[in-house]
Amino acid sequence: DRSCRFDASKVVCSVNGYKNIPYKDEVTQAQAVHDVGPVSVCIDAGHLSFQLYSSGVYYEPKCNPNAINHAVLAVGYGTEGGSDYWLVKNSWGTGWGDSGYIKVTR
Repeated sequence: DRSCRFDASKVVCSVNGYKNIPYKDEVTQAQAVHDVGPVSVCIDAGHLSFQLYSSGVYYEPKCNPNAINHAVLAVGYGTEGGSDYWLVKNSWGTGWGDSGYIKVTR
């Protein structure tokens, strides 16, 4: 066993609370994004269509809610061309997607 290497002088942020969002409750999630800020969410990012996304509202018909494999941040929401979407920030840098973001179908 190793000893804990936590260094309090290197803390850059802290969590001062959280909000549980019921599964598939998009209304509560939208309220949280609006009122609180970014919401941590998980997605199925295992499809080439996700990995190669560059613009538009993303929809993957083979998306599997039981194959969640990637954590991202829901930072906003909107409508484009009649399609409601979540604005999601990915962790793969600004070279991926639309400057690091993706619009995911709601």
